[in-house]
Amino acid sequence: MDLGIQNKVALVLASSKGLGRAIAISLAREGAKVVISGRTLSALEDTATEIRQLGGQVMVLPWDMSDLNSIDEKISLIEKEWGTVDILVNNTGGPPPTSAENQASDLWLTQFQQMVLMVIKITDRVLPGMKKNAWGRVITSTSSGMISPIPGLAISNTLRASIMGWSKTLASEVAKYGITVNIVLPGRVATERLGQLDQFRAQKEGKTIEEIATRMIASIPMGRYGSPTEYGDAVTFLASAKASYITGTSLRIDGGSFSGF
Repeated sequence: MDLGIQNKVALVLASSKGLGRAIAISLAREGAKVVISGRTLSALEDTATEIRQLGGQVMVLPWDMSDLNSIDEKISLIEKEWGTVDILVNNTGGPPPTSAENQASDLWLTQFQQMVLMVIKITDRVLPGMKKNAWGRVITSTSSGMISPIPGLAISNTLRASIMGWSKTLASEVAKYGITVNIVLPGRVATERLGQLDQFRAQKEGKTIEEIATRMIASIPMGRYGSPTEYGDAVTFLASAKASYITGTSLRIDGGSFSGF
C-alpha cells in the first residue's frame, strides 16, 4: 500500500531512542524525509545510521526540548534544508514517577514547559506552512495514563491529559486546511522507559522486575508487551494520506489493556 508520504518532511521529537526512534524509522521506510531530534548526539547518530542503511533520508537535529527560545531557530534550519514540515510527531520524555500530593511547584512548572508548552509552541511554529500547503499531520504521542491514571505517575497523568483538550480543540480549528490532529496512546510497549517503570514498581513493592513484568503481562489480553515497531507503524498510518479523514481522535495502542472505548 502506498501511504502517500514519499518525500514528505517529518519532524519527530525526542527520536534518538524508544518510541520516537521507532516512529522515525517507520516513517523513513515509507519514504518520508525524517528529521530526528534529541539531546544526545551519539544516540541520534546511531538512529540516523540505521535509517540510512534502510535507504532512508534523515537529518540529525540536536535539540534540548527544555529551551523554548530555540524553536524558531531549529524549525528554520529544517525549512532551509528541506522546506516546510509536513508531518509533526510531538513526542516528549516522561517525568519522574511521583505521587499526586506535595510535589514542588518548580517540578510542576518544569514538566509543564517540557511536556505541554513546548509541544504547543512547536506546533504553532509549523502550522502556517501546513496551512499554506493545504496538507499537514500533527500527531502527539502521550500515555494511556491520560484516560486511566497510572498509579505513581501523577505528573504524567495530569499534564498529558491537558494535551488531550488542546489537541481536540486544535483539530476542529485546522481541519478546513487539510490538516489532521490526533493523539496516540501507548500501553505497555517494550522500551527502556517501560523497563525503568517496572524497576520503580519492583523496588517499591519489594519484588523482582520479572515478577512485575509477569503480573503486567497477565493484565494484557494479547498476553505480551507491544513492540516499538508496532507502535511506530500505527503512527505512520495516521501520518499518511490514507488517514486523511481521521482527526480529533485518540488511538490506543495497548494490546486491548483498557476495557473502555
